[in-house]
Amino acid sequence: MTDRLPHERGFHVSWDQLHRDARALAWRLDGRDWRAIVAITRGGLVPAMIVARELDIRTIDTISVKSYNKQEQGGLEVLKSPDPALMEDGDGILVVDDLVDSGRTLELVRNMYPKAHFATVYAKPKGRPMVQDYVTEVSQDTWIFFPWDMALQYVEPYRGSD
Repeated sequence: MTDRLPHERGFHVSWDQLHRDARALAWRLDGRDWRAIVAITRGGLVPAMIVARELDIRTIDTISVKSYNKQEQGGLEVLKSPDPALMEDGDGILVVDDLVDSGRTLELVRNMYPKAHFATVYAKPKGRPMVQDYVTEVSQDTWIFFPWDMALQYVEPYRGSD
């Protein structure tokens, strides 16, 4: 068996799977009185839209945090903040992202809005303490391939060709 690079331990998520998982997240979040949803862009946009639809939440804003550069984590930078009048201290606000990995992005946003509720579709062990709700946990060394990052193409069999 050959050693694989860390990104080769992949979890490929289809559009259909993401939709089902985001709906499952919405079901876990149902029954609470949310004032608004804040999506962490870019990855949180699609799950936030699905959760907003399922829970009939019409007020949606975004926070843009840049933390990755070509699949390597770097410094955090808030590029765009949500409306301060909407956010206040975060009470009644649902913050949605696609994934919590190291937890650094959500920690930054949590410090900005300490009373907000944080939910992601997928969670890795290091970042899991940063979220109150998530659907699926994957190992820390798994790279999640989201549908917006992928194109259909031929893949060589794991054991190689005949």
